[in-house]
Amino acid sequence: MTQSTSVNRRVVLAARPHGLPRLTDFRIEELPVPAPQDGQILLRTEWLSLDPYMRNLMEEVGPGYAEPVALGAPMVGGTVSRVIASRHARFHEGDLVLANAGWQDYALSSGEDLLALGDMAQPSLALGGLGMTGFTAYVGLLDIGQVQAGETVVVAAVTGAVGAVVGQIAKLKGARVVGIAGGADKCRHAVEVLGFDACLDHREPLLAERLAAACPTGIDVYFESVGGAVFEAVLPLLRLGARVPVCGFIAHYNEDALPPGPNRLPQLMASLLQRRIRMQGFIILDHYATRFEAFRRDMAEWVASGRVQLHEARAAGLENAPQAFIDMLQGRNLGKQVVSVADSQAFEPGERPSL
Repeated sequence: MTQSTSVNRRVVLAARPHGLPRLTDFRIEELPVPAPQDGQILLRTEWLSLDPYMRNLMEEVGPGYAEPVALGAPMVGGTVSRVIASRHARFHEGDLVLANAGWQDYALSSGEDLLALGDMAQPSLALGGLGMTGFTAYVGLLDIGQVQAGETVVVAAVTGAVGAVVGQIAKLKGARVVGIAGGADKCRHAVEVLGFDACLDHREPLLAERLAAACPTGIDVYFESVGGAVFEAVLPLLRLGARVPVCGFIAHYNEDALPPGPNRLPQLMASLLQRRIRMQGFIILDHYATRFEAFRRDMAEWVASGRVQLHEARAAGLENAPQAFIDMLQGRNLGKQVVSVADSQAFEPGERPSL
């Protein structure tokens, strides 16, 4: 379905999910396109970012994270948007901007949250490798993980939007990289395309034993975004002084209660203490003021030189965002998941964008 010049479609949260979200947890509404007032800008969404953190915001999360999406409100999300009308001195009709317009065709902005993009051959990269997910990989690995040449780095969800960039930066820094992914095809992609030293399919049996064989000297940095059985396999292999940046725990996002099984907290606490492991959670929004310019400079150079490859999974049409989001939470995407909102053209998942 193409965009209208008079109707604003928006995908709102219809119900708080129990477990994996369902299509009935979303609802598409149609409202008139709003008109900008003095100091405001009217934005039309061209690309929408889909990210795992959005699953947390569908629930009443605790303080210190982000405000949950209210029932009946549009789903939140980063966008690449076009300025359609402006009553703001700094932005003009036709400008391409990075915004937070959410899951809708049109949105109003005061301009405070906008970043001018200028001319980009593939603007959607501003939502992924050249944007928030790439920035998450950069800060997590370099600032918290403090990776050094010769170290062993293990990355979960290694073909996802964050993990793929983490592994490639680690290789740039001279580390040995072992990825963990769901499926033989993804592992093949990690080794043959992204250049990682090894990749293990977590769906195959005996993950702990296979990981120990792949990391004979232990693990120096584990970039955590998954949790679950993957972290259980990693924990015994963490070396003295290992670092564990934590940007997510997607294996648990859809759980309504604590998982069954023994209490592993004492093992975790003992490992952290005895091996002086530093495990640190971080929210990337906290780092934009101090680190984003350095990231943007470094990543632009790495991508332009071909030292970092960026891949996207693209869905077409705002109406297909809920299904693409559900598929992403189940690991069905390869690379960064985006939705082409202004263009109904479909793309093959994992197709490499032009730079």
